[in-house]
Amino acid sequence: MKKYIYIEIASLTLFSTAVISCTDEFVERPVQYSIDSENYFNSKTDYENALIGAYDMLQSSFINVLMGEIASDNTFAGGNGPNDVPGYQSVDDMIHTPVNAQIKQLWDWMFAGVQRCNYIMEFKDKTDFVGKNQIIAQTRFLRAYYHFELVKWFGGIPMKGDKRFSTGDEKSIPRSSVSDVYASIEADLIYASQNLSSIAAQKGRATSGAALALLGKAYLYQGKYTEAADTFETLISTNNYRLVTTADLTPQQITDGLTPFGSIFEDAGENGPESVFEIQYTDVEGGSYSGMQNIEGNVAVGFAGPFGYEGPVFADGNNFNLPTPKIVSAFTTGDLRKDVTILDMATWIPAHPGSKYTKQHEDTGFFNRKYIPRTRRPEAAGDVKLTSPNNYRAIRYADVLLMAAEANNKKPNNDDAKARNYLNMVRDRAFGDVNHRITASGTALYDAILAERRVELA
Repeated sequence: MKKYIYIEIASLTLFSTAVISCTDEFVERPVQYSIDSENYFNSKTDYENALIGAYDMLQSSFINVLMGEIASDNTFAGGNGPNDVPGYQSVDDMIHTPVNAQIKQLWDWMFAGVQRCNYIMEFKDKTDFVGKNQIIAQTRFLRAYYHFELVKWFGGIPMKGDKRFSTGDEKSIPRSSVSDVYASIEADLIYASQNLSSIAAQKGRATSGAALALLGKAYLYQGKYTEAADTFETLISTNNYRLVTTADLTPQQITDGLTPFGSIFEDAGENGPESVFEIQYTDVEGGSYSGMQNIEGNVAVGFAGPFGYEGPVFADGNNFNLPTPKIVSAFTTGDLRKDVTILDMATWIPAHPGSKYTKQHEDTGFFNRKYIPRTRRPEAAGDVKLTSPNNYRAIRYADVLLMAAEANNKKPNNDDAKARNYLNMVRDRAFGDVNHRITASGTALYDAILAERRVELA
């Protein structure tokens, strides 16, 4: 018997209005506004607006980030108690069942992204205009992004090519194989990398570099190391990205003791020279717990903040995603990334008299400093725990270098010299010197690359 994954499909239903008078006469009233496939995609503006809708679901990927860390050894679920957001707690304990509201949200929201992309693709040939290839290329990048998130979490998933899912499809379309999902991802990203501009016309838009980075990552996940190495080499050779260095810091940042690595995760560091693809968030629109997929702020940030916090720099949060002692001890002596990544309350509170927070479930005294809420701006709206403006740095150049290192180390005709070079570029910045370089080869080098990924990207 075939097994199917059931998809909840949200559809837009258009209503016409009829009013029954006291004499039982039906009075027809004109429809004031309606959109369907017959009267849409007739102009460039229609395609552009549909593309904005496809981008919009990226903001829902906060749940992928939050739950991915909770599933690892890097963080505990936390929260206000063992029953606070049960889905996160069960993922943390590795006892999740098919009935998990948060896993379902991830599924629904990423498939909503696919559905919005396929709406554009289904009608991609309806209207021609100058620049349409850029819209299609961005659409295919986004579809690949959503498919990649889905295949990572669920393996094989239902796919329908360039067509939208319709009601009833969940009972007739079986899961595609993992290899078929990756084949679709590869095809979309190859097209995107060949057709997108290298420079985004607007912050947060996909570029050819972002497509190459995600393509290389997809190859890496499949163990296609030669293809991954070649793809990353193509991206690196463009020289469109670089690691943030001391030269990028302002005099005030230097006075404040900010490191190049630390500057990346502050407001001024958004969409910087190291950003290959960055998900944009804002705090000028509110939101609610009942409609998180519609929130324009980074929910993961507010969720990860210290509960009941009072003091400078940071703001109140929900106490989720708490760094474990294991990740704290993974940073070696002299690693400048530790104080950027880990907020240690045992050190912070004595250094800032009057600061305090309320210890909650699974408290470790540690919080992820890179992604916890900061003091609110006057123009901010909504709940600080839901509408943080911190962008998510989805793909950084440091990540690209480490993936390139892994691919070069693991490919059949390996190049450990190149792998070490890329790894040590990241380490030189992390320690602020050249005295902590890795000289290993083979399996030992691979282990060093994985260890570096953990502390660089935590």
